[in-house]
Amino acid sequence: MKQRHLLSVLIFIDWLTATLAWTMFFYFRKTIIEKKDFVTSDTFYLGVIFIPIAWLLLYYFQGTYHEIKRLYRFKLLNLTFFGSIIGSIIIFFTLLLDDQIDGYKIYYNLIVLIFTIHFLFTIIPRMIFITILVKRIHSGKFRFKTLLIGGSEKAVDIFNELNDLPKGIHDFIGFVNINGVDKLLENQLTYLGHANDLSAILRNLEIEEVIIALESMEHNKLKAIVGKLEGSSIRIRILPDLYDILSGHVKMTNIFSPLLIEVNTETMPIWQQSVKRFLDVMISIVSIILLIPLYLLLAIAVKLSSKGPIFFLQERIGLNGKPFQIIKFRTMFIDAEKLGPQLSSSNDPRITPIGRFMRKLRLDEFPQFMNVLLGDMSLVGPRPERQYYIDKISEIEPQYLHLTKVRPGITSWGQVKFGYAENVEQMLERMKFDLLYLKNRTLALDFKIMLYTILIVLKAKGK
Repeated sequence: MKQRHLLSVLIFIDWLTATLAWTMFFYFRKTIIEKKDFVTSDTFYLGVIFIPIAWLLLYYFQGTYHEIKRLYRFKLLNLTFFGSIIGSIIIFFTLLLDDQIDGYKIYYNLIVLIFTIHFLFTIIPRMIFITILVKRIHSGKFRFKTLLIGGSEKAVDIFNELNDLPKGIHDFIGFVNINGVDKLLENQLTYLGHANDLSAILRNLEIEEVIIALESMEHNKLKAIVGKLEGSSIRIRILPDLYDILSGHVKMTNIFSPLLIEVNTETMPIWQQSVKRFLDVMISIVSIILLIPLYLLLAIAVKLSSKGPIFFLQERIGLNGKPFQIIKFRTMFIDAEKLGPQLSSSNDPRITPIGRFMRKLRLDEFPQFMNVLLGDMSLVGPRPERQYYIDKISEIEPQYLHLTKVRPGITSWGQVKFGYAENVEQMLERMKFDLLYLKNRTLALDFKIMLYTILIVLKAKGK
């Protein structure tokens, strides 16, 4: 069963249990606490419709639905317990606090009742679901497609150790080597090629986990390999050396697992990623609606300023190297790039008079709220570039490719600190700020970047 099917099953279970929990709470509240007859009302039916949806949103923001196959019983118990506490408090303060009661003791009874009913109704089916899932993984039906990088004796040892585990979770698809010589695993695993072909191998075989087993003299190649894997949903595990163990970098939760470090390159917690995407969508919807009059005025101004379309569409590279069409108000005369790709400059003669004004206030970027709704962009993230310039920059500095590991944004740290780049050298300077953003991503930092962007727009400091 694929990840999306498992997700659908868990969401249905959570919706059903949330509906039943609210029904039972409403019944016990009327008959036991308020000592009245149970009679359905508009409030009851509205609760049956909207309360389960609110619970599903809470679970989504909590990160419960992220990587279902990697859930385990204790983690799900922890998520359910704290989710039930948070959800019960929210329901209490939004729906129950204004109830007419005889004493404050009833308030305590209500919040304990809704927590107890919801937690019990939710945790039992969830535990049944996760127990079945774990058993299927251990039996080999839902194992993770795994690629082994390395072909030396160390790779053979780690493969044998993982393969001999009584409750293994890895389905080894094959191995790739580093130096083209070590192929000691060929008798046990399929040889898939050299590490230079890694991107194509991962894409074609839908790999879920990569284990890097390199000899000590090959560790200088580790950074390049991890760089190719960063930002994807693929789990990366490497063999630690003695320094890693002594420094506390090796964290183990399963006493039967082999000694491996999980490389976690994502600095933004799952719940913040969920909230970030929710805010992207909500803010974009509100912005598009509120800015309709401004869109109309700008559309008329662009149309009257010069011949050509109102909007400018251009292919940019987005998340994980996926191309998309960025939407902007046209600020240049038509055929501005008839001689090939060019970056704009402060006194660029290709820019129309109204275009220069729009660039000062960043008004030409406003249609990109539609890109955010489509999922191609975020409000905050590294600015998307054309493949032509990505190739040029990555030849000088390969780390630039890391910027394609997250969803690009309307504004960025580099955009705020440096502004628009007029040549490749300036793009490299701006890259430093965007790489720094990648290593420090938080919602708080996003809010700061958006605040400074608004100040730039108000002060007309764009270029």
